[in-house]
Amino acid sequence: MKKVLVTGCLGQIGSELVARLREDLGIENVIATDIRRPEGDPTVEGGMFEVLDVMDREAMNHLAQSYEVDTLIHLAALLSAVAEAKPQMGWELNMGGLVNALEVARENNLKFFTPSSIGAFGPNTPKDNTPQDTIQRPTTMYGVTKVAGELLCDYYYTKFGVDTRGVRFPGLISYKTLPGGGTTDYAVDIYYEAIKNKTYECFIKEGTAMDMMYMPDAIDAIVQLMNADPEKLIHRNAFNISAMSFEPEEIKKSIQKVMPEFTMSYNVDPVRQGIADSWPNAIDSTCAKEEWGFAPKYDLDAMTRDMLAKLTEKLMATI
Repeated sequence: MKKVLVTGCLGQIGSELVARLREDLGIENVIATDIRRPEGDPTVEGGMFEVLDVMDREAMNHLAQSYEVDTLIHLAALLSAVAEAKPQMGWELNMGGLVNALEVARENNLKFFTPSSIGAFGPNTPKDNTPQDTIQRPTTMYGVTKVAGELLCDYYYTKFGVDTRGVRFPGLISYKTLPGGGTTDYAVDIYYEAIKNKTYECFIKEGTAMDMMYMPDAIDAIVQLMNADPEKLIHRNAFNISAMSFEPEEIKKSIQKVMPEFTMSYNVDPVRQGIADSWPNAIDSTCAKEEWGFAPKYDLDAMTRDMLAKLTEKLMATI
């Protein structure tokens, strides 16, 4: 991985991954792309940036060739709640964009990464210690596109020899970017509201456990997997990874260790709750640990302390 093209760079993962890649590889070796160019955005202003609609395969191919990249990281997609509200758009973007990106990788012999999700599992998947290889029958459009995407990446590896790699991300928590329409977004919202209002109304019901990960660990995982020895990768695509699993009540208690005055109530969103109920409580990351050394650094309390400190600075508030 020496020169990288990133799609969907203005999303939650992309904005932080691009910053990391620019540090690791040099500004001139990271071409960040998205469908829009917001003025003043640090990802746009901080290095190489091009406007790209991932539904335009020719434009993507042109960028890959003109910049002579060796790696394509494809992040452009609709997240779970948005895709469920707009299922046709979810299918067209998530699958159409992925096929285009894989074709560009095939035609130009590029190393390839795209993320899957715990949304690729369904209500019949074992809920606890969910295996790497298990039944996947999701009941959401987002989940359907993620399962199809996993299989498609496997196909491009076995059929065409494209060096495809990927992980199943849990809920990702970050202080740098706002939530983008995911079911696990409550675990980001709650920190903002704790600092701004000292209280939070949770749209996920009490007792709902979901896998989560702090964004620094997620970015480390992408870089580590892309730099891993291909001979050691048995699964290649859609590795289970997770750093922690918690219920809303547990994150509340973690925040109260720093902010005792914090309170939380519930106003359950049936759509996002239904999605959450179809996902595992906790997944098994053994294969990722054994095949490429996955090792997250943050647990819930360490993440909470860092999130509150960084958001306090960001929002110019005081705890």
